[in-house]
Amino acid sequence: MDITRSGSQPSGKGPSEYFTGAIRLDPLFEAPAPARAVGVSITVEPGAREAWHSHQASPDADRDGWLWPGPTLGGPIEDIRPGDVIWFEPAENHWHGATPTTAVTCIAIQEQLDGKVVDWMEQESSEQYQG
Repeated sequence: MDITRSGSQPSGKGPSEYFTGAIRLDPLFEAPAPARAVGVSITVEPGAREAWHSHQASPDADRDGWLWPGPTLGGPIEDIRPGDVIWFEPAENHWHGATPTTAVTCIAIQEQLDGKVVDWMEQESSEQYQG
C-alpha cells in the first residue's frame, strides 16, 4: 500500500500551448512499473478547454475517464452529466471543456507508454467550442 497525503503534491497550471483558459492540474498517482496507470484531478474554469489530443498507450488499453458535471466533449459536442464515464479508443482525437458558465472538476485515469500519456494537437477554434 502506498498513501499519498493530501497536499503533498503541488498543483500545476495547464500550459497555454495545450489549454485555453484557466485549468488546474492536481496529480493523484503514477503507478510504478510495470503498471502504466496515471491519475490526475483536473479543474476547468468556465470557458476553459483542452486542445485536441489523443492517447496512444496501447491498442488494448487506453483509458481517459472523465467524471464531471456539465462539460462539453469535442468531436461532435456531447454534454456530459455527473457520474458519466467516457472511454476513448487509442488514437481517437478529442478535446474536453467546461461550459461557458460552469467550472468542472474531473478525474482522468490514463495509461502511459515510454513516459508519454498524451499526443497533443491544435487548439480547437471558438466555433468548435461553441458547437
